[in-house]
Formats: sequence, structure tokens, C-alpha cells
Amino acid sequence: MRLRTRLYIPRVIKRLLPTSLFGRSLLIIILPVAVMQIAVTWAFFDAHWQAVTSKLSEGLAGDIAWAVQSYEDDPSPAAVEKLAKRAEDSMSLSIAFQKGRKLPTGHRPSLFAALDRSLQHALEDRLDNPFWFDTTRYTAYIDIRVQVQGGVLQIYALRDRAYATQGHIFILWMVVATLLLTAVAILFIRNQVRAIERLADAADAFGRGEDNDFKPHGAREVRQAAQAFLAMKARIVRHIEQRTALLASVSHDLRTPLTRLKLEMALSEPSEQIEAMKGDLAEMEHMIDEYLAFARGEGGEAAQVVDLAELVEGVVASAERAGAAIETQIAPGLEARLRPLAFRRALANLIDNGLAHARHVRVSVAPRLTGGVEIAVDDDGPGIPEDRYEEAFKPFSRLDESRNQNEKGVGLGLAIARDMARGLGGDLVLARSALGGLRASIRLPG
Repeated sequence: MRLRTRLYIPRVIKRLLPTSLFGRSLLIIILPVAVMQIAVTWAFFDAHWQAVTSKLSEGLAGDIAWAVQSYEDDPSPAAVEKLAKRAEDSMSLSIAFQKGRKLPTGHRPSLFAALDRSLQHALEDRLDNPFWFDTTRYTAYIDIRVQVQGGVLQIYALRDRAYATQGHIFILWMVVATLLLTAVAILFIRNQVRAIERLADAADAFGRGEDNDFKPHGAREVRQAAQAFLAMKARIVRHIEQRTALLASVSHDLRTPLTRLKLEMALSEPSEQIEAMKGDLAEMEHMIDEYLAFARGEGGEAAQVVDLAELVEGVVASAERAGAAIETQIAPGLEARLRPLAFRRALANLIDNGLAHARHVRVSVAPRLTGGVEIAVDDDGPGIPEDRYEEAFKPFSRLDESRNQNEKGVGLGLAIARDMARGLGGDLVLARSALGGLRASIRLPG
């Protein structure tokens, strides 16, 4: 018995992860690089920069402690002047005595608090006097003040005496390297993902009956998938061509004897039996038309952008010429990409279905809030139970328990209409109508 192990990822984290292949591939590359860069930077600061900074701060604190001790040994003005000159020449320290001053009480925090802490600890270890320092006021100097007898000893030291000032260059190189690696990763991943996207677009276009000039490219695995798709496409096209030729032959062979029978009955003496036979022939011809329409599908018709108002009004007008009364609510200016003949046949099937089971039928065309358009056929008939909507789409399903007996239909109208809608990237859905009966809605993308 095989045991399958699966990495558990909390749902919160899973929702935050990218869903596209491009995003996930980029995350797989960028995340390890970012983690490595952070780890290297942290190790550099912790093991090198901090150590160097601590040593420098300790050296500066030692020089300041010497200056304070020298002042306390001889606080005379001449000694202070001599101390300042010696500190300037040998230690690059600028020392001045401020008589009667007190240490400042405020303190402005530095951007790099760890550096301030390093200098703080070094001065605390070397000085017994109260002190204050500021690393933010000057860009190249540090202002250090020590409380001594009679005032404050103010000392200006070069910043590089206390800090390893080249650390920002290392950080800059790390950031530049990360950005460069990210740009290269985006470029290569995008090229690979684009090949998969083109394959998906070609498959989607073929599913809608459109043909495009698609050539395999990309990684070896992607090209293999594309070659398999092209081989499958060729087999399906060959099958459709063979089926179309067969249907054309069947249509001709079936219609020929039907035409002879209709001609013979037209030449026969009128009688009730002849009229009944004419009705049977008409029903048989209608059934054959529906069978062939269902088997033929879209019949290779090319999709094109059409004005829905004009197309729907034409279908409604054809139904009204047969004696039907249909209400219309058609929004003007709406267009959709579809196959006109297949759409006419599907909409006519929905209208005929409504007229066969209801007294009032309404056809409406309106834009959808989520995009695209919706062509709905409502009726006030008995409707279909919601739990049997999917069953109604099955070929040859007639649902006689909930709908009136359709004398002409063979249960293919809804199946043909849904095949047409799905072939265009849309769908056909059933719902309860505001008129009380059934609502059949063809939803097409914009």
C-alpha cells in the first residue's frame, strides 16, 4: 500500500501565493535568491561590519578617554590649547572647552541604531564622566560632548573613526545584483510562459472553430505538447471532414425518397389517409433535419462579429410569420462574435420550444454586468423542475412529465443550442422565468 505525502500549506498562505505559472516560476527563482541575499547581508553585518565597527568605536573611545584624562590632569587654558593641537595633529580630533555649559538633554536617533549602540557601549566602558553624542547632525563628523569640571569638553571626530563607512557599498552591490538577477529571470521565464500561453490560445481558438497559424516554440517539453496538440487537431479536422461528407451523403439519400413520397401524395386523390400521411412525412422530415443538425454541429461555419439586434429580430420575424406572437426587449448596439446560421438555428429551437409549451414568449437581449451579452427566451409555460435542468440538455431527452408533449421535437433543441453557445466560449443556462415558466439564456462573451 503506497502512502502519499503532501506538503501542508496553510490556506492563508496559499491564497497569497500567485496563481499564474509566470508568478509561481518567478517566485521559485526570486525567493531563494532573496533569502540568500538576506542571509549573506545579515552574516556580513553580524560577523564583519559589526566587529569592525566595534573595534573602531573602542579606539575612538580610548582617544576620547585620553583627552578627558589629560584635561582633568591640567585644566588650564594653555594645557587645553596644547591638548587640542596634539589631538588635531595625531588623532584627527577637534577639541574645544565650553566653560559653564551642560550636556544636551535631547537625542536624535540615527537611521542605523546598531552603530549608535556600538559607540554608546565603547564610551560607557572607557569614560566615567557623563557624555552625550550625536551622529545625525553632520554627515562626516560625530559630535561628542563630555561633562568635565567647569563645563563641557566638545569633541568632533571623523565618522570613519567610529564606523565602517563602506558597508553601504556592499549593500548597494547586493541590491544591484538582486535586481539584475530578477530582470534576467523575468526575461527568460516570460519567454517560456509566452509559449504556453500561445498554445492555450491556439487550443481555445480551435475549440471555438477558429484556425490560427500556430507554430511550436519554447522549451522542449512545451514543443512536445504543441506537437501533440497539432497532431490531435489534424485528427479531429480529418474526422470532421469525413463526418461532413458522410452527412451530406446521408442527407441526399434520405431526402430523395421523401421527395418522391411527397410528390406521389401530391398527385394522389385527397383523402383523410393522404393528409395523415402528409403529416407523418412532415414530422419525419423535421426529425431528420434535427438529427442532421445535431450531428453536423457547427458545420465548419466561420465565426464573425454581427449585430445582435438585427440577427435576433430576423429570427423573431420568421417565427411571427408562422403565426406566433412574440414579445421582444432588445437593447440596440450590441455585437457578438458568433456563427450566424448556427445561432439562428439555436435561437429558433429555443423559441419553438417555448411556443410549444406556453402561450406567451418573450425574447430579450441585454449586456451582462460581468461582460458579454445575454439572449434570453422566457415563457409562461409549466417550466422544468430545477433538479432536472441538466437532464433537459441530454440529447433525445423530452421530459414529458413536466412539459407538454412536443409532437414534432425529438429532444435535441436544447442540446444543439448549448453546443452552439459553448463552441463560442459561452454557455446556455436554464432558470425560472419571471413569466412563471422557463428561462433559457444564451450567454456569449463580448
